[in-house]
Amino acid sequence: MTTATPAGRSPADLRDPAQLLAALPYLLGFRPGKSVVALGHRIPGDRLGLVLRADIPRREDRARQAQALAPRMAAGTHVGVTLVVVGGRRRSGSPPPHAGLVTKLTDALGDFALPVFHALWTPRITAGAPWACYTEPDCGGELPDPRATVAAAAATADGLVVFDSRESLAALLAPRSPEALTRRAALLAQAPSPPSPAEAASAVRAAFDRQLRGEGPPTDEQAVELATALTLPEVRDVCLAMAVPPGTAAAREAERLWLTLVRELPAPERAEPAALLGYAAYMRGNGAFAGMALDNALAADPGHLLATLLQQVLNRGTPPEVLRGLAETAAADIAAFGLEPADFETGQAA
Repeated sequence: MTTATPAGRSPADLRDPAQLLAALPYLLGFRPGKSVVALGHRIPGDRLGLVLRADIPRREDRARQAQALAPRMAAGTHVGVTLVVVGGRRRSGSPPPHAGLVTKLTDALGDFALPVFHALWTPRITAGAPWACYTEPDCGGELPDPRATVAAAAATADGLVVFDSRESLAALLAPRSPEALTRRAALLAQAPSPPSPAEAASAVRAAFDRQLRGEGPPTDEQAVELATALTLPEVRDVCLAMAVPPGTAAAREAERLWLTLVRELPAPERAEPAALLGYAAYMRGNGAFAGMALDNALAADPGHLLATLLQQVLNRGTPPEVLRGLAETAAADIAAFGLEPADFETGQAA
């Protein structure tokens, strides 16, 4: 299982191994365990690029995994890579565990002319945990408290919550009520009449109002109304504009609504809010959650064009600001749909 985080502005210091290791939970959105992480270096070498995380493979799968990860790092504009292995127990006087995996990855990256600048190991990302280098016997020490790093401070300022595991983060997307999904799938199968753009925009606006009033999950009727509203491309595209500027109250409320709908709608209609959720998470730099949301969208609708596009650019490590134009183009039409961001500031609901 692989997680990608897009390149972007990050306070992680690629030149300080201990600080970089401690920052990993804030780069990924969760505390990695039993993982191999590849961090791309962008020109001039100290700027963070694509971050890829994968489960530590079985010994017989090392080469296959290395050959899968290396092309993805090569697709970005990287000048080199730092490799991190999290997990395993180091025997006294022996090199760090999983050295064979590091060798396979180094060779595969070398085939794309990508040197490995550092190869690091730690058993876990916690304060005081030991860390070591694979190629330098005297390189190592103890990790600082991850909560006291610059990366943690920046994440806290942005409202980022770090989960204890990837599974905990993924659980946010689980359906609230499988029974409700079954009822709504039956209602949607009756092919309700498509709404006009104005009616669809009104349904989305009403959903924001209910959310700000804390009314809880939608009813079956409201869920079906929103599912059909988001099938209109012009309305779905205008909703992209709610993701920017990232970190604003409007963007946070929009992301909360899309997450609610992911949990409340059946497939294939679930793909629309899942794609919007993936874009919103992508814009604020949370590649792990963005990738999960986009996987969710494509599981609901394998041919979903927006989710496919976003997944491709995420896997290439494209910086979020490169895709900001999608939202800015849609923003030109947002007022016409009654979806002005200022209306969604907390406390502004009627």
